[in-house]
Amino acid sequence: MLHLYDTRTRTAQAISPMDGKTLRFYCCGPTVYGPAHIGNFRTFVMQDVFRRVLELGGVPTTHIRNLTDVDDKTIRDSQKAGVSLAEFTAGWADLFHRDCAALNCLPPHAEPSAVGHIPEQIRMVQTLVEKGHAYVSEDGSVYFRISSFPEYGRLSHLDERELDLGKTANTRSNADEYEKDSVADFVLWKSRRPEDGDNFWTSPWGEGRPGWHLECSAMIHKYFGNDFDLHSGGVDLVFPHHENEVAQSRCACGGGFARLWFHITHLLVDGGKMSKSLGNMYTLADLDKLGHKPSAVRYVLAGGYYRRPLNFTLSSLEDAKAALNRLSKFDIQLRNASGTDSVPSYEEFCAAFPELGIFQPAWDSLNDDLNTPEALGHVFSAIKKADIPSLSPEEATRLRNAFHFILAAFGIILPEEGQEKAQAPEEVRTLADQRWQAKQNRDWTEADRLRAEVAALGWVIKDRKDGYDLARK
Repeated sequence: MLHLYDTRTRTAQAISPMDGKTLRFYCCGPTVYGPAHIGNFRTFVMQDVFRRVLELGGVPTTHIRNLTDVDDKTIRDSQKAGVSLAEFTAGWADLFHRDCAALNCLPPHAEPSAVGHIPEQIRMVQTLVEKGHAYVSEDGSVYFRISSFPEYGRLSHLDERELDLGKTANTRSNADEYEKDSVADFVLWKSRRPEDGDNFWTSPWGEGRPGWHLECSAMIHKYFGNDFDLHSGGVDLVFPHHENEVAQSRCACGGGFARLWFHITHLLVDGGKMSKSLGNMYTLADLDKLGHKPSAVRYVLAGGYYRRPLNFTLSSLEDAKAALNRLSKFDIQLRNASGTDSVPSYEEFCAAFPELGIFQPAWDSLNDDLNTPEALGHVFSAIKKADIPSLSPEEATRLRNAFHFILAAFGIILPEEGQEKAQAPEEVRTLADQRWQAKQNRDWTEADRLRAEVAALGWVIKDRKDGYDLARK
């Protein structure tokens, strides 16, 4: 059984469904105003590993992840782009889905959007106003009164900072996102402003739009009711976003809201913070241009322990590529020894737990607070000790099934044989193809020029009788 660190209680908790059947968990999804970067995907990949470990361990799940398609940023940037909010956010949502697929993330069972749940959000605000937990300001915006909820701060342990709710009586935050150390009544409904353009809806308090914190609570109540198993997100969401979700949800609906909280620690790049100014806020497209495949990115993101900061470097992607090639070589040896290409699918593994043998320690580590680096260590230890030549075809088949079961838990996709050429970015592959054609035409001057261009981009062409391979310099 999987045990996981719970943010609220600060203890390891057994992860099992409240209803004894299906574990229901909610993940805060992306704000679709630009491409998701590797820091975002650190969280989404670890949530995917969490789900995989549960399902492969025999626990069905219902995974809900939202899309934020209306907030300060989406409105601002859609207007800069000169397109409607719906068109703007749809394009970025499509890219997010393609990136998730490239990283081999399982799609959520439902993916509700903020714009698609405006009526539910308005009803929740109405309930909070009627119960005295929210009030309407002079401009028609509606704020949650945090002093009306004595348990405010329990999730993020703000109570340990001697929180005085009385001091917030005249302090408000109208921004969707604000300083992490600011304790203030937060906005539930934002009255229409000129900069909102056509992005507004009618409410009992006038024209406006929901605040960012509200959408998750409304969606969770619609899909899961008042109580559910687990809530997840990046550690930066603990306060104020998740703290505000708890307050407005419990005050509006009653119940206990999320029983457990799973937060993933942030990602560093080259030992420092990601920022546009430093040019290290990498997207999958950025890394592809540098010749790094999503499978290597997934390996790095999944291989870091979620409760510690992960230091992402370009050299770590090279290490991941080497590790994946080693895993692939082991798989080829097992395939040859077993005499069959087939292995069970993910769905088949979920339905029937295989005998893990020497890979059992890796599975145990995954169930011990998702200790992925320790689990990977056990995988390579098992590979080292495996005596493949001594195995019968049946034994090799069982061992290969166990190996692929652990790969499925990580969501690792092994490189295929002879795919070195395909790992280079498109620009490099195009130049290399042109160079090969020039060589066939005996245009040696052009071939040499194109080889030099490829080299300038950090790649070496290795000729074969029937073609060529590309390798990093």
